[in-house]
Amino acid sequence: MQPRVKQALLWLFTIALLGGCVYALYATGFFETLHSKQAMEAYISKFSPWSHLMYFLIQLVSVIIAPIPSNITALVGAVMFGFLPAFLLTWGAVVLGSVIVFLLARGLGQKFVHQFVGQKVSDKYLEVIQRKRDVFLFLAFLFPLFPDDLLCILAGLTDLSLKRFLVLCLVARPWGLLVACGMGGSALTIPPWGMALIGLVGLALFVVALRYGDQVEEAILQRMKKS
Repeated sequence: MQPRVKQALLWLFTIALLGGCVYALYATGFFETLHSKQAMEAYISKFSPWSHLMYFLIQLVSVIIAPIPSNITALVGAVMFGFLPAFLLTWGAVVLGSVIVFLLARGLGQKFVHQFVGQKVSDKYLEVIQRKRDVFLFLAFLFPLFPDDLLCILAGLTDLSLKRFLVLCLVARPWGLLVACGMGGSALTIPPWGMALIGLVGLALFVVALRYGDQVEEAILQRMKKS
């Protein structure tokens, strides 16, 4: 099969996949549940006895299609299924979704990536990903200010091997999900004063991130580019 024909078929497959996912979620009312954890829980429950599978698919799609918040859905899953099942399902879905977008970017090339993530995001991150690869991706996956799902797509344009990318995802991506599932599944038993302290620290971090997030992110990028 000629490369151009192969790429055209991959384009059609990608459009059908993304379009089908969006339509299925829209038709079943998923997007109407994003404002409420209770509504999302009710939505997933109605697919019983396939609730676990539906939850996995939602988490998978959340990596490919924004703005589905995987941390919020992870918390909902932990309430429904318990800490460990929700974490393993979420971790598996996020890693699989990351690999899918990585391979799509590698197969479809820069034009697809620019259309998917936007020229501005691509210009901002692609150079440093190409130069620093493992180090930058590892930090970005751990640091909440970076758009980690979009960075997985950009990583597909580099010479980073699929094996190394998979290891990075397995090691660096689960930590925020682990906390969300732990809170939702009550695996983290914290006294009231501890919850209040966490709330204050979280609020402070949110305010700092809101006010100085761009500067911190830009400082890290500039340091990576200079070194």
